[in-house]
Amino acid sequence: MFKSIRVRNFRALKDLEVGPLRRINLIAGKNNSGKSSLLEAIFLLTCAGNPQIAVNPNGIRGIDSGVGLPLAGMLPAGERAPWKEIFSDLDMSSTIEVTGDYLPLGQLEMKITSERPTTTEIPLGGTGDVPITNLQDERALTFQYSGPGATPVTGNIRMKGQGIEISQPAVDLPFNATILSSRIGNTQEDAMRLGMLRTQKRGHLLLEALQVVEPNLQSVEDSSAGGTPMIWGDVGLSELIPLQVMGEGMIRIARLVLAISSSPGGVVLVDEVENGLHHSVLPKVWEVVDTAAKQFDAQIFATTHSGECIQAAHESLNGDDFRLHRLEVVDSVLGSVAYTPEAISAAIKHDLEVR
Repeated sequence: MFKSIRVRNFRALKDLEVGPLRRINLIAGKNNSGKSSLLEAIFLLTCAGNPQIAVNPNGIRGIDSGVGLPLAGMLPAGERAPWKEIFSDLDMSSTIEVTGDYLPLGQLEMKITSERPTTTEIPLGGTGDVPITNLQDERALTFQYSGPGATPVTGNIRMKGQGIEISQPAVDLPFNATILSSRIGNTQEDAMRLGMLRTQKRGHLLLEALQVVEPNLQSVEDSSAGGTPMIWGDVGLSELIPLQVMGEGMIRIARLVLAISSSPGGVVLVDEVENGLHHSVLPKVWEVVDTAAKQFDAQIFATTHSGECIQAAHESLNGDDFRLHRLEVVDSVLGSVAYTPEAISAAIKHDLEVR
């Protein structure tokens, strides 16, 4: 479990340290304060700098931009590298650093640097008067991951004329990590995760969680009867119906529980956790998240814009397992303020801004 996280030179996060962290961490702050960027940075660290994540970290934002192999092949020579936006102030001369104090392993560190490697072309044969050519057309990212007590692992992503060349050494990840976007999802992945949960004889966990919103739900099934694997539910009608028909709140709760169950002993990152959920069910939803996180020994990082979501978490969660972190700018510097349960109670009582 992470006890603290520090991010430098990643998107809007020039130098941000967040801690002390608990099992469930709720990240609040104004628009464009860096909440989603923080989740992306943590995901990069937990994935040991997976090149595909470094090239296209926009997945959490619900942007299917195609950044990566297809888009790189469309960029004319001399155009900006497609990953320029992940550097603070678009300054690709800086080094992105993400470090975390993870118990019981120790410090994990991820560094990403941009390079313009030189390629030398030497002609073979000929009269000897053909010039040697040095080319700097390629752009590259170098990422270095350092785990506790292990030799740092270095990989590269390099732009080529028709795409991107990726060199990724094998890395033994110390734990699983899952990220949930506020805007996109995959019904087939949902069904697969439910199938895995059912093989562990824990399918009832999803059913009990969904009954928070739909008390009439009698069972949930993963099935390909409609042509595509998806989750179906029995609400007492003559046939099962797809989960998507039951509303966005049901889908959101299902994906929360299934993400946690697929990352035992790991980290789950959730953007805009309250999306699709009515404020009246938020206290029970937090109870569901808390129960699943404990059962699967997972650590949760979730962002929110909602004061009702913060209050519900405060009322439903044990103070030792929960911490609210607010990203805010003080004297032109972005920082993080950790709120204890007592501080949250005082803020709510006096109607102070904690979102």
